[in-house]
Amino acid sequence: MNNTLETVRAGLAHRRRRETRFRWYGRIAIFVSLAFLALLLTSIFARGYKAFWQTEIAVDVHLDPGELVPPTPEHLAQADLTGLVKRALREAFPAVKSRRQKRALYRLVSSAAPYQLRDYVLAHPQAIGRTVRLWLLAGADVDMYMKGYFDASAPESERRLKDYQIAWLERLKRENRLRLRFNRWFFLNGDSREPEQAGIQVALRGSIYMMLVTFALSFPLGIAAAVYLEEFAPRNNVWVDLIEININNLAAVPSIVFGLLGLAVFLGWFGLPRSTPLVGGLTLTLMTLPTVIIASRAALKAVPPSIRYAALGIGASPVQTVFHHVLPLALPGMLTGAIIGMARALGETAPLLMIGMVAFIVDPPRGLLDPATALPVQIYLWADSPERGFVERTSAAIVILLVFLGIMNLAAILLRKRLERRW
Repeated sequence: MNNTLETVRAGLAHRRRRETRFRWYGRIAIFVSLAFLALLLTSIFARGYKAFWQTEIAVDVHLDPGELVPPTPEHLAQADLTGLVKRALREAFPAVKSRRQKRALYRLVSSAAPYQLRDYVLAHPQAIGRTVRLWLLAGADVDMYMKGYFDASAPESERRLKDYQIAWLERLKRENRLRLRFNRWFFLNGDSREPEQAGIQVALRGSIYMMLVTFALSFPLGIAAAVYLEEFAPRNNVWVDLIEININNLAAVPSIVFGLLGLAVFLGWFGLPRSTPLVGGLTLTLMTLPTVIIASRAALKAVPPSIRYAALGIGASPVQTVFHHVLPLALPGMLTGAIIGMARALGETAPLLMIGMVAFIVDPPRGLLDPATALPVQIYLWADSPERGFVERTSAAIVILLVFLGIMNLAAILLRKRLERRW
């Protein structure tokens, strides 16, 4: 008897040690996962936060009436605004005489400076004839220097800025004519070949339009399919089993296959325009539907059978039972499945490349049939650029994409809490 008790106690002690080790393994796994996630987010933010700031240079520009009158968009489109900016730079640095140094001087400001001057003249026509101080967008190299990416102590041959350019910038700093300001152009501009002018407005609008199309189609279609398959479809039916197998298989199909399908069907067969949010949303709907259907069926299965029996017992029809009792209880879980599918669609690039949303687009779309791109595609394009200015913009766009995804998840959580019912 004593031997048996000792054996049982030893076994219990061994089992408790194993359970303790298992709990610690779980804690360590969670800690390592959180550490990698924190490392990833920190790396992205450390590379991208500087893109939310942009260097500007104060230049005293004489608004020559001979060039700017009348101050209409049509006349200003023909005026030599670039010449006015160059003249202002030469007057600020009169010691610059050689052609080579003049070209280097002009590169201190962005090629967008004439357009900023045009906008100022259109907004302040009364200033024509005076000399005004304008804060103009600095060139990409100046912006990188201000953000600490260039080492001024390095040999001149290894730097994008010459010694005399750095001297000009230091003089502008002393005169308080060089500053870092919140980069609103990053959110207001479309794509550009110049890093300082590149923005995400086209990609952000395109992603929003595509998500709206995807949600408007995949959510009701996915719920309808799930309700039929789970509540009304005949059991042990060959066709129903075939449909269920295909839905499960489609959830694991590579996303580029859906891009090929969208290319063949929506562009080739229906003749819809390329690079539009409508075609992108339709393609992502095809990819999202299997996930929504599977998650919605799981939510319907989670509703206790007693709910169905009670509704049927008081005289409700099968349709009334599903739509008045089962579906409202399963809706929060269905929303969760829809958000999972939408999150996958938000980060997809391959299917959008197949339907032409990789195009270089500057003007933001005004509707579903205007050319656009998406945030993942924009990130892909910028990541492929060798310019240092696009590196930080790539990380900044990833930050915006993560924020977009966080907002979607937050909206889903709030809707789920609002619609959730307890039984």
